[in-house]
Amino acid sequence: MTDRVVVAGSGIVGASAAYHLSIRGVAVTVIDRPTAGQATAAGAGIVCPWVDHDGDDAWYRLALEGARYYRRLAELLAEDGEPDISHAEVGALLVAEDPAELVHVEALLRGRRSSAPEMGAISEVDRPCELFPPLSPGLVALRVGGAARVDGRTVRDALLRAAVRHGARVLTGTASLTGSGACLLDGSPVEADAVVVAAGAWAGEVCGPLGHMTPVGPRRGQIVHAELPGVESAGWPIILPRLGPYLLGFPGSRVVLGATVEEAGFDSRVTAGGLAEVLAAGVRLAPGLADASIVETRAGLRPVAADGLPLLGPLTEGVVVATGLGAYGLTAGPYAGFVAACLVIGETPPLDVTPYSPARG
Repeated sequence: MTDRVVVAGSGIVGASAAYHLSIRGVAVTVIDRPTAGQATAAGAGIVCPWVDHDGDDAWYRLALEGARYYRRLAELLAEDGEPDISHAEVGALLVAEDPAELVHVEALLRGRRSSAPEMGAISEVDRPCELFPPLSPGLVALRVGGAARVDGRTVRDALLRAAVRHGARVLTGTASLTGSGACLLDGSPVEADAVVVAAGAWAGEVCGPLGHMTPVGPRRGQIVHAELPGVESAGWPIILPRLGPYLLGFPGSRVVLGATVEEAGFDSRVTAGGLAEVLAAGVRLAPGLADASIVETRAGLRPVAADGLPLLGPLTEGVVVATGLGAYGLTAGPYAGFVAACLVIGETPPLDVTPYSPARG
């Protein structure tokens, strides 16, 4: 019987696993190692899975279920005293200079809509700059009504607070596993019946003593938070060009521009070149941002598996791995944590995790 579980990692996946375990009466210990580059803290927060993963059914299924799960999660957390997780369905605009560039994605969306009605209405927009004023006036767009944005830090913190209220404890230090699957905190044993490894790009380091696991490592993304004083941007739609930067608005006149995609190892620095890339592309897409104030820059190390698929499932008896969500960590993270919680205590999860086995060949 699994009465005590250690969750290694306190990002959005680990926080979700801890919460879903704690509400089932499991004694949960979260081990948090404050490390620069944690992906949850840097993610932009776009939840719009229907426009990607064409031809990759396993990835699309996980991202789709992740987007769907937010409504249920919001209900659960509201009942637990966390009424606002920042999830807002603001819609998304898929923008282009030429309408022909949107033909393929429109066909993809319409083909998926019958099985994913939560994507909302799909409509053509002649002047997207009327919905997102800084945009170039020469663009056209498709609007996807059900797309949402979240603040990853807000979701993670709400999950952890609620888990703690249900008895979870959060310890600071470095988690590692022995060859038998026992968990250590800074080299000392932690009593547990099982472990969920949700350590992002560092999951391979934690699981190393257990032997074979599909390799997972970091991919750096740099983003910029800007402010347009006196402008209310909270209701603006997400801007998704077919190539190039994304843009999205948040409360407080804030606009997020991102992101780079860099193979930089575990280097989590914000760089001049990265910022130049993001700002140049963002202002080219939305000239109205040229006079915005830069209020914050972030860099995160997205966890990416060698074959591109997430890692979600048992690695050995008593050890479940949940990582490798790449740029979709804030889309699928809460759901992946829920699935991991089910697996580690022997519940049948609502998703077939076979394609995501962390020990796959």
